[in-house]
Amino acid sequence: MRAIQITEFGGPEVLVPADLPDPTAGAGQVLVEVSRAGINYADTHNRNVILPI
Repeated sequence: MRAIQITEFGGPEVLVPADLPDPTAGAGQVLVEVSRAGINYADTHNRNVILPI
């Protein structure tokens, strides 16, 4: 499965394409295929914000 991973805070350069294993549904779970997903303006800030621990 192709995915974009964010492993650190920063700009667009931290968005890294990755090949991940296909997910599997566990007992009592359902696997839903998402062909498209929207990203709103607030989502773009999630990669820039450092939250206090």
